[in-house]
Amino acid sequence: QLTMSLNSSTLLNEENSQGPKRNTESLELQTPSSFQDNPLQQLKLASQEVLEKAKKSGRSKCPRCSSSRMFYCYTCFVLVETVPTKEIPTVKLPLKIDIIKHPNETDGKSTAVHAKLLAPDDVTIYKYPCIPEYEEKRHEIALIFPGPNSVSVKDIAFHLQKYTKKGVYDNDDDCSREPFLKQAKIEPKEEEKNLNECISSNRSEGTRLKKIIFIDSTWNQTNKIITDERLQGLLQIELKTRKTCFWRHQKGKPDTYLSTIEAIYYFLVDYHQEVLKENYKGQYDNLLFFFSFMYTLIKNAKCCAGKE
Repeated sequence: QLTMSLNSSTLLNEENSQGPKRNTESLELQTPSSFQDNPLQQLKLASQEVLEKAKKSGRSKCPRCSSSRMFYCYTCFVLVETVPTKEIPTVKLPLKIDIIKHPNETDGKSTAVHAKLLAPDDVTIYKYPCIPEYEEKRHEIALIFPGPNSVSVKDIAFHLQKYTKKGVYDNDDDCSREPFLKQAKIEPKEEEKNLNECISSNRSEGTRLKKIIFIDSTWNQTNKIITDERLQGLLQIELKTRKTCFWRHQKGKPDTYLSTIEAIYYFLVDYHQEVLKENYKGQYDNLLFFFSFMYTLIKNAKCCAGKE
């Protein structure tokens, strides 16, 4: 999560039930007219009838731990008995996602499980301090976090160049290890052409992002994870233009703090358009399959409570 100008993405999976709620809290308190601007209404989602049926049936058992849950088990990362797997959409992602979950993050309040359930082949959840070693592959990995050197999604390819194994863009920002001055009789225009071709080639061949890391934690808890030596030196990405629809808020934090599943979704939408350079046609919308359903349930419940 970030600040007003630094919109971190994954650090908001906490509900501060203590203390007064803010009037700007999410979209749940908006009027019907302003609610029309709710981006969740524009999503291209699979039928949520299966969730409607499960809601009417009430809580059900987790097939693994037998705990009583609604929709899914947030500790085992599986659907409950009343939610058939075949009726839940799956999403194929353009890269792998690692979610590093703080050990004190409340399982039932985290949306990280949504990503694992809806994109099971591409998402892995780790509970800190048990996380992978990223050092050898940092040229193809980025971390969503609002650090002082964070860059925007559209600049990922450019900045990953410094991490390539070939030493692309050394300290002098020179594309080649061999200075152009040592090359025989190169005309200025040809020199510029060679440099541009070298940069272009390295961008396409050596700067392909293969994995993105998200931290599932409250803002106050995240410092322990972000300072871990295994995460040092990774390219950091910031998301700063989206506003959350999450119904749980950290006290005193702006609405640009996103829940984990929102951060994953918005990152992928931006990545699809800014990096892959493809038109976005709702390919990742179903990542918000559970989130949007719960949002509607909570909003309606608040409206009913208000009328009473």
